[in-house]
Order: sequence, then C-alpha cells, then structure tokens
Amino acid sequence: MDLRKLKTLIDLVSESNVSELEITEADGKVRIVKAGAAPVVMMQPMQAQPQQQATAAPAVAAAPVVAEIPEETGHVVKSPMVGTFYRSSSPGAKAFAEVGDQVKEGQPICIIEAMKIMNEIETDLAGTVTKILVENGQPVEYGQPLFVIE
Repeated sequence: MDLRKLKTLIDLVSESNVSELEITEADGKVRIVKAGAAPVVMMQPMQAQPQQQATAAPAVAAAPVVAEIPEETGHVVKSPMVGTFYRSSSPGAKAFAEVGDQVKEGQPICIIEAMKIMNEIETDLAGTVTKILVENGQPVEYGQPLFVIE
C-alpha cells in the first residue's frame, strides 16, 4: 500500500469518531485501531495461495516430537522447561557431556535457553551417558527426554 494513502487513512481515523478501520487490497491488509490519543497501524501481507497453506499446516501439526522417541532403558534426564537445547556453553566450546562420558550427580550436562536466559541443566544421577536424544539447537518441550544415563 502506498505510504501517502496510509498516512491519509491514519489522519482520517484520528480526526473522526471512527475507532477502527480495516481495508483489504490485493497487496495486503491494513487495520488501523485508535487507542487513546494515537491510532495503531497493523499491516499483514496477503498470502499468495491460501489453499496450499491450509493443506500443508495439518501435516506439520500431526507429527509431535515427543511421540517419536522410543521408550528408553536406563535413567532418562528430561527437560524441566520449554526452550532451546544446547550441548555446550558457546558454539565453539566443548560439549558438557558426550556418549560414553561418566557424569556425577549435580554435574551440568546441557543448557536450555528460555526467554534469553541460559539455564544449566544438571544430572540427578551419577552414571554413564548412553544416548543423547536431542540435537544441538533444537527446541525442546517440558518433560521431553534429553539424555539416557545408565
């Protein structure tokens, strides 16, 4: 949408008794909402082919990550929060734990980033790491298995 046209619409809403205006055109949708003294503008580009998007979305939603993980033997360390899983403290650093490593109770074995805060996750059992179930940088859910320790 043309910037001059958008400014004209904003001025029209701010000078009138209209509290909300929504316009849909071929190149996008504009919604202007008057909130207090100044109007708020929200623009959304139109989808090129909404039918393809509607058919692709259910296929993605039908594959939960947690259901794909088989039942493991040994002690499973699970994620205590939702976030992003990291095996090391920085991209070039050595991983906290590798398959075959001996770990002690309370030892950090990974980091989960949640809301820009890096949370060290510690093991609650001493033993040997037999499996790492999550890839570095992958999002994890609450209760999702991360490691298997025997």
